[in-house]
Amino acid sequence: MTKRACSSRRAAHAAVSHIMETRMPSTSQPPKPATIADLKIQRGEGGETHQIAEGDTPVLTTAQGTPVADDQNSLKAGLRGPTLIEDSHFREKIFHFDHERIPERVVHARGYGAHGFFEPYESLSDITAADLFQRAGEKTEVFVRFSTVAGNKGSADLARDVRGFAVKFYTKEGNWDLVGNNIPVFFIQDAIKFPDLIHAAKQEPDRGFPQAQTAHDNFWDFISLSPESINMALWIMSDRTIPRSFRFMEGFGVHTFRFVNAEGKATFVKFHWKPKLGLQSVVWNEAVKTNGADPDFHRRDLWDAIGSGDFPEWELGLQLFDEDFADQFPFDVLDATKIIPEEMVPVRKVGRLVLDRVVDNFFAETEQVAFMTQNVVPGIDFTNDPLLQGRNFSYLDTQLKRLGGPNFTHIPVNAPRCPFAHFQQDGHMAMHNPKGRVNYEPNSFGLGPREDPKRGFKTYPEEVSGTKRRARAELFADHYSQARQFYLSQTEPEQTHIKDAFVFELSKVETPEIRARMVAHLLTVDQALGEKVADGLGLPSVPKPATPARPIIADLPPSPALSIIKNGPKSFEGRKLGVLVTDGTSAKLLKALAKAVEAEGAMVELVAPKVGGVKLDDGTIIPAKQKINGGPSVLYDAVALLPSEDGCALLMKEATARDFVADAFAHAKFIAFAPSAKPLLDKAGAQLDGGMFEIGASGDVKSFLSALGELRFWEREKAVHAV
Repeated sequence: MTKRACSSRRAAHAAVSHIMETRMPSTSQPPKPATIADLKIQRGEGGETHQIAEGDTPVLTTAQGTPVADDQNSLKAGLRGPTLIEDSHFREKIFHFDHERIPERVVHARGYGAHGFFEPYESLSDITAADLFQRAGEKTEVFVRFSTVAGNKGSADLARDVRGFAVKFYTKEGNWDLVGNNIPVFFIQDAIKFPDLIHAAKQEPDRGFPQAQTAHDNFWDFISLSPESINMALWIMSDRTIPRSFRFMEGFGVHTFRFVNAEGKATFVKFHWKPKLGLQSVVWNEAVKTNGADPDFHRRDLWDAIGSGDFPEWELGLQLFDEDFADQFPFDVLDATKIIPEEMVPVRKVGRLVLDRVVDNFFAETEQVAFMTQNVVPGIDFTNDPLLQGRNFSYLDTQLKRLGGPNFTHIPVNAPRCPFAHFQQDGHMAMHNPKGRVNYEPNSFGLGPREDPKRGFKTYPEEVSGTKRRARAELFADHYSQARQFYLSQTEPEQTHIKDAFVFELSKVETPEIRARMVAHLLTVDQALGEKVADGLGLPSVPKPATPARPIIADLPPSPALSIIKNGPKSFEGRKLGVLVTDGTSAKLLKALAKAVEAEGAMVELVAPKVGGVKLDDGTIIPAKQKINGGPSVLYDAVALLPSEDGCALLMKEATARDFVADAFAHAKFIAFAPSAKPLLDKAGAQLDGGMFEIGASGDVKSFLSALGELRFWEREKAVHAV
């Protein structure tokens, strides 16, 4: 038996037995929208207020009162050049946004982290001088933090949301932070729009809700008025935003970076994290119920996996390309709302990431860790992506507010593991200062550190020229082609989930005009999708499709790499089977099932009428991990029903037992059942189909186990969902 299987057998997994409370939408009428005539602004040194005349629109200004000419684009050197630090409006806007909340993060507040290591498969010295990529098999310590984006610290794990995937490498030449997400594109192209995006996504400021949800007017109003966000809108309405756990999701660096080798040659690079166990998400109804049953579901999963020796693992993949490819690509590689399809530039797997140690203290490590996109090491450099350029400013600025001062690198989780020396001194919470009289350079005493032209970080000498402008490059204006490609790359069940997600989210929007604007965008992406969403919302009339700024490239080929189902697991390894047992359950059958599942590297958890356990038919008393009303089937990847005849009669009277079966059936999970469980299946309305396996004897287990690698019996969804 494998080490993974042995450790899984030892695992004892507990779940929080919270009963989900169904929350109905408010029936109260929304307040009448304010008009311009209702608004007042402060003017004059005396602070007096002046009523704005009806019909007038106030001019957007900086906090100093300077009128703003362009709030959509940061100042750059040329259309594709770097963002300029002289852009006072952008710096003020980001500065204020970065300091809006204390002490939790403005975004990515709910996170969970673990320690581990990165190990390269081969030397990459031909493409990068980064030390951690020079020697095959040499391990570099890492700290990884996963997170949701929109929710506050107390929100639930399975909110529909983008997931942060941030990795801090403690290399021999300093810390490198690869600060990414589980989605390879982003909502906006320019960092100047980030405050507006997050303001719109967070709970509405007058009422303070909804929490960790985008199903409200403000968010979809912003998206519907920002065509650059349409590609991301398709991604966030897909199952990518309700992952089964951190262990089964991809990670992406999002931006285009540069590798630079020892000779100064540069190569563009995009970073990918590929989970060894394959991709897996849940369905929406399952996510809602899991949040009620265990709002810490993702945290618990990572903690349990590491604690039981089932160490989560990803492979680092690189997409490498040069200037010639960038010039020929139909989209701009500096546009963070676009991907380079893997079929066009294959992902080269160059190493593995393993998480093998939980934190000693959540606050000291997970809460205080400071990730910054600006943290790169020699051999890795930036591009002029305007979103990345803004993040490089914003993330450093944010730490001042969150961690109390400039010395946050003195906190152990943020400190380099390599030797470091500098003349930075004093400030709040300084833990170490330069010793002696010299705290500057150059100095004639020959004391202190000096720069090293050979080993030191060198910025790639890209030639930059252009007129200072607030604008974007022309190729940035194609907002629909890749959104269409993403949708057409999904399987039929995944397309249905995207449609259902749009219908659900937009049904919570109270303003009809916003719903219509979003449907107009979807019609431009794909007519069938837009029509289905319009029908699901019951729009009185279907709007005209939105007019694209650039012609849509309608013949982009589907990319199989974009589908979760097509990139799912090859086995049941790393998953969990929930087994419903009672007094009198067959010991022989239970043992055979558990042995077969554990041999796959998966976990078995017993659910019983009482957590104290059950007496099997051979007289063995075995404890349960969950009581039936605290262990719903949403906590498991598949279920098995093994009650005795008397036990089944008892379970049929228990509502939560019927829900256990009904939910597993509705969520398209594979179900194994003993003949004695048939009355419970009937009571729960679960009609026999190809995803259900009768296991009357130990020999029947094999066929059930072989099906589990598919995870879901998707054909069932059409039968259980009529609308």
